[in-house]
Amino acid sequence: MGYSINFGQVFEFVPYLLGGAWLSLQIAFLAFCGGLFLGLLGAFGKTFGGGILRRLVNVYVVFFTNTPQLVQIYFLFFALPEAGILLSSYAAVLIGMTLNAGAYLTEIQRAGFSSVRQTEMEAAETLGMSRWQQVRYVIVPHIARVLFPPLSNHYILMTLGTSMAAIFGVEELTGRALNVNSETFRSIETFSLTGLIYIGVTLIASVILGVAGRVLFRARMRIV
Repeated sequence: MGYSINFGQVFEFVPYLLGGAWLSLQIAFLAFCGGLFLGLLGAFGKTFGGGILRRLVNVYVVFFTNTPQLVQIYFLFFALPEAGILLSSYAAVLIGMTLNAGAYLTEIQRAGFSSVRQTEMEAAETLGMSRWQQVRYVIVPHIARVLFPPLSNHYILMTLGTSMAAIFGVEELTGRALNVNSETFRSIETFSLTGLIYIGVTLIASVILGVAGRVLFRARMRIV
């Protein structure tokens, strides 16, 4: 084929690609935090809410967990303008990922709610705590330790999932890799280097989350 590997033409773009990796982490972090909050509200509604609230939460969860995240973002970016709602590509991706994460994190946190011992809840009721006080002082500290590992794994998956933002013109890591490839025409070198950066980012995030889980919540975390 006459193709010779030459990473020299791509290495000069490493700072540019690292900037994209930083943007990927920002998107994942913001979407995860928003999804975590939505998930907490959803788990609260499914655990303590009435019949109507539970049905509404179930509809939300079923819809967002049974349709592709990419289709959800397509709807926000391309369909909403028909209704006069214009979103930037960054906003559409961030909102889409947040809503999607909220549905999955609703189920994860609901499982955490269910794992709280009944005796702890009865003790909180005896002390006169309201439902929100029980969530804040009894349930959340408990699920923070129990659910930190699966929540951390979900965050890593969300970080990798930010690559779809490139479809909408967001210059995160994959988006910038596409730009580098179109300028250098070095596909093997460009995407090999991009893959290595993704591996480095996820490994660093895993170590940070593992240490944080052990120190802050005494969670059983495996540190790479």
